[in-house]
Amino acid sequence: MRRFELIAPCHFGMESVLKREITDLGYDVTEVTDGRVTFAGDDEALCRANVFLRTAERILVKVGSFHAETFEELFQGTKDLQWEEYIPADGRFWVAKAASVKSKLFSPSDIQSVMKKAMVERLKSIYNTGWFEETGADFPVRVFLLKDEVTVGLDSTGESLHKRGYRKLAAKAPLAENLAAGLIMLTPWNRERILVDPFCGSGTIPIEAAMMAANIAPGMNRAFTAESWQQVVKKRRWYDTLDEARELVDTSIDVDIQGYDIDDDMVGIARQNAKLAGVEKLIHFQRRGIEQLKHHKKYGFIITNPPYGERLQEKKDMPALYRTIGESYRALDSWSMYLISAYEDAERDIGLKSDKNRKIYNGMMKTYFYQFMGPKPPKRRASYDRKQ
Repeated sequence: MRRFELIAPCHFGMESVLKREITDLGYDVTEVTDGRVTFAGDDEALCRANVFLRTAERILVKVGSFHAETFEELFQGTKDLQWEEYIPADGRFWVAKAASVKSKLFSPSDIQSVMKKAMVERLKSIYNTGWFEETGADFPVRVFLLKDEVTVGLDSTGESLHKRGYRKLAAKAPLAENLAAGLIMLTPWNRERILVDPFCGSGTIPIEAAMMAANIAPGMNRAFTAESWQQVVKKRRWYDTLDEARELVDTSIDVDIQGYDIDDDMVGIARQNAKLAGVEKLIHFQRRGIEQLKHHKKYGFIITNPPYGERLQEKKDMPALYRTIGESYRALDSWSMYLISAYEDAERDIGLKSDKNRKIYNGMMKTYFYQFMGPKPPKRRASYDRKQ
């Protein structure tokens, strides 16, 4: 059975969550670096990682790594990699993205051009041809340079894994689906506990929570580049993985997940997205402002992505908004609140010091995930105690 090194990039700050996901899937993590987790697996692992991982950006098959300080070293290192093990004679291949950190080679376009030429030279000699039609399957390449160490991977995913397929309409500043899932997974929330997002926008946090509660795999309703990699992944692996995902789904569960927004249009969009995700019956969406956040249940969770005030005209509104968030939260008996924000005075205006905060990059924006932890609910007494 052919084994691979698989690389899963993620949002900076989400590495520990992704590592836990990969371990829970049954695979051995071999390395964790900033924004990436590497693990070992076969073609089944490649399929299952694409379909089941909630916090990864994509799954790369590591082709190799080498040291390069000059473009000549980059060319030779790329040419020495065994591309023919992956790319057939009719394959369409290109360097889709190059990233460089603290390396002598730093121009993405030049790195991409040199590596493409090296790949062509290698495959010309292997397939005894002077020209590639490139009419077959796609083989996009991604390369990372860190301190002159080059890591090369084939992108098995295609469109980023945060594209679940359900979000046809979005808010002005939507939270990526994989980041939303990661935020939920950083909390102790489970489907036995109420969850409210009072700034739900297009519904991403409630939808991701409902998908977790119903065991809906995030990638079961989308396509992947590697589905056409016949010499790398057996077709039946994809069928088996999707069968596994379908068998796990249970939408008959009883959950209390709610999403509020002050904008009627956003509430309508959230409902439509939830329907596309297959979880519309598991979420209650409602037009409601943060000042109306009240609930009779105890031990609930607020998990939310409020406005940050990135636009100048919105900045003046932030102190009052965050004060209202604090007032509404304090009125909820025994609740916990988890809030991601780039607003620098979030804690001051909420009026509470968070129990923990965690730096997370939302795209290129540095944010903090503030964690205000309420008390744990009392443990349920065993059934035999209740009978006594």
